[in-house]
Amino acid sequence: MLNSFWSTYLQGFFVVMVMLTIVWIASVRLVNAGIVDPFWGLGFVLVNAFYFLNTPSENLRKWMLLALVSIWGLRLFVYLWWRNWGKPEDYRYAQFRQKYGATRYWWFSFFQVFLLQGILLWMISAPLFAVNYNTENTTLNVWDALAILCWIIGFAFEAGGDYQLVKFKSNPANKGKVLNTGFWRFTRHPNYFGDACVWWGFACFSLATQSYWPILGSLLMTFLLVKVSGVALLEKALKTNKPQYDEYIRKTSSFFPWFPKK
Repeated sequence: MLNSFWSTYLQGFFVVMVMLTIVWIASVRLVNAGIVDPFWGLGFVLVNAFYFLNTPSENLRKWMLLALVSIWGLRLFVYLWWRNWGKPEDYRYAQFRQKYGATRYWWFSFFQVFLLQGILLWMISAPLFAVNYNTENTTLNVWDALAILCWIIGFAFEAGGDYQLVKFKSNPANKGKVLNTGFWRFTRHPNYFGDACVWWGFACFSLATQSYWPILGSLLMTFLLVKVSGVALLEKALKTNKPQYDEYIRKTSSFFPWFPKK
């Protein structure tokens, strides 16, 4: 049973890397490593579907998780694909390409970008695997209710924040300005907070099955959002490009929503 447990979990990594290897080949042809970004959300949909189909249990929690992961991941995929369509390579990958040289970066990007994202995606997916594999604690409980509540709050902040930002940027009069209304009035990063909240919802589903180690996946996602690829990286760029951002920082909570300072 234990061998089957870890074998299925490891197979999830293989599934993720098949998808990302195909995306990497496309990125080499397009000379654009940034096409990987939309597949972050889609990767979770894919690996969760694999876990769903290749684990022994059959219960309502699995079906709820399948629906919530699919809605979250597909929305993120469509949004990032639409946002990046027709645009040049993201500055992060362009800087790497310049640093390592175009003749070397085509293969180096596989390890630096695609393999790394695959490992992180697979590790973060631990709560999804635990819920799908669970065969004993299948009765819904208070943790499931908390999971759904976290997911609803998180999805509202993430999708709502993205929508408000798109609408704000679509007005030429707002060029160079800082969005400080709606969700953005209470946190400087409603989309990242929402993303983390969604994943703590998935962690609560795992806790509902009395599986505790998988919450490390949600901790890793939160760490990445706050300290690595999310808040920290974006704020560094915004401080340089938008003079009004310092005042926004003074008034507005960085991550957790709270009332703005006067």
